[in-house]
Amino acid sequence: MEPNWLTWAKRLAALAQDGLTYSDNEYEIDRYNQIRQVASEMMAAGFQLETRTFLDLFAREQGYATPKVDVRGAVFRDDKILLVREKIDGGWTLPGGWADPCQSPSEAVAREVFEESGFEVRVVKLAAVYDRSKHPHLPPMPFHLYKLFFLCEITSGAATESYETTGVDFFAEDPLPPLSISRTLPFQIARLFEHYRNRALPTDFD
Repeated sequence: MEPNWLTWAKRLAALAQDGLTYSDNEYEIDRYNQIRQVASEMMAAGFQLETRTFLDLFAREQGYATPKVDVRGAVFRDDKILLVREKIDGGWTLPGGWADPCQSPSEAVAREVFEESGFEVRVVKLAAVYDRSKHPHLPPMPFHLYKLFFLCEITSGAATESYETTGVDFFAEDPLPPLSISRTLPFQIARLFEHYRNRALPTDFD
């Protein structure tokens, strides 16, 4: 679903990162830096930002290039789903965020749900693993990203806003509030309601 130019630029950036990680030949290093420059120029043109923004961003990435991981928790109560309102854009989303090193995916999503909503949860099912670039999230991202969606059950806690959220509430399947589509899409929430109603559904992917 993402534009071709962005896919090409991300592939070039990953190729440059891998080359710079494993090469010790000065001529090859120079070529990989040139590839990183091209990728940065493509992204700068596409995002209408300065090339230096992306050069600095890519320079912070070390080692073999792999997708980043975003975890989201689908928490239900009285047949309604828990959403939080993002401070950054005012849209509502499933609580979640980046997975941290040294945490399992279930530990990461439980932490994110608690930090953003105030609810302690037990993770009961991996409902979906989606490639963000294959879905109509906006805006596009300069890195490749996998999104993991988990069904969770509340064990304790109460609705509590955080430094990232300005609202915590439960919503019926229809109508939904305005969503932060960078993070969560309507069809994803609809699919999570299906998983909630039928725990035997297989995990979705791609």
